[in-house]
Amino acid sequence: MATPLRVLVHGGGIGGLTLAVALARSGHTVEVVELRDELDALGVGIIQPSNALHVMGEIGVLDACVAAGFEWEVLTICDPAGATLAKIPQPRMGDAPASNGIPRPELARVLGDATTAAGVPIRFGTTISELTDDGAGVEVTLSDGSRGRWDLVVGFDGIGSPLRSRLYGDRYAPEYTGFANWRVTVPRLPEVQGVVVSTGRTSTKALLTPITDELMYLAAVTAEEADFRPDPARAHEQLRERLAAFGGPVAQALSEVASPDGVVYSRISQVTVEGPWHVGRVVIAGDAAHASTPNLAQGAAMAVEDALVLVHSLDAYEDVPSALAAWEERRRARAMFVQNLSRAILKEETGSPTTPAEDALLKVGMPGAAHVLVEPY
Repeated sequence: MATPLRVLVHGGGIGGLTLAVALARSGHTVEVVELRDELDALGVGIIQPSNALHVMGEIGVLDACVAAGFEWEVLTICDPAGATLAKIPQPRMGDAPASNGIPRPELARVLGDATTAAGVPIRFGTTISELTDDGAGVEVTLSDGSRGRWDLVVGFDGIGSPLRSRLYGDRYAPEYTGFANWRVTVPRLPEVQGVVVSTGRTSTKALLTPITDELMYLAAVTAEEADFRPDPARAHEQLRERLAAFGGPVAQALSEVASPDGVVYSRISQVTVEGPWHVGRVVIAGDAAHASTPNLAQGAAMAVEDALVLVHSLDAYEDVPSALAAWEERRRARAMFVQNLSRAILKEETGSPTTPAEDALLKVGMPGAAHVLVEPY
């Protein structure tokens, strides 16, 4: 686009900050509004597969991510007792590493530092109160009372996206899958040199993910009632009960969890916005548009791909509507492939019934999906 745009990014998470940095590097004027008071990060750690790392390279923070995390190349599959069943090398996208585990707070710091270095202001404790799209721009009133006019408003505001609700009401509310994710940081075992997945086709799966030389996180995917919440005083004991059938490195990691402190519990839900991801000059992306289950470790990767491809489209087309249409056409099939396969793998790993369409996707499997996802996004 010949004329630089003014873009307001609603949400200072992984996708929003990636978009802000990429836009600024491309010459656009950007501001981020973030409801939180700082760039803290809920959770313990995150997997950056090669396609996500490729985006980090495009915005200039790959080395910082790898330095703050733990680079790895092989996924190990174990039975519940801890016996190794398979070792699966992870493919690379271009020159990017195969995979990296990183603490979520460190990734927030890396992206926050890059955003500041790019000259992008982040307005904390602030959200959108009102917006009016007149076709040529968007008039926005923020919760602090300030007003501005923007060429584009982009919501990377998560699975509970307020911007999605403004566009569609409760039409595309998050759908609970019946499963939840437990995570806790523990000392890294020397033998955990990459992600270790332990599953026995029961309703529980466990995995270990290295995130620094010293640390890894233990995660468990379990079937839970929709209204279940861990007891704050005994969350570690409830996690231990759910992983009682697991031995080997999972049991060793679990022995390090002596208190409820640091145990993070979250329900696994997904969002499928079947309508357009943009309405006029207001856009939703990442989890706001297509939140997936974590079984392919591609949620954040899809968000940062969304961000980078959006910038590429804005730079390639002469007008905003054409750029947004091209962006969505390019991104939707890939994001839906990830969402559908990830949900199918969740069902397959936990012994839940699958549909014929999911059975067809499972023939692709995780190794096949990994190769698809290191093709250009």
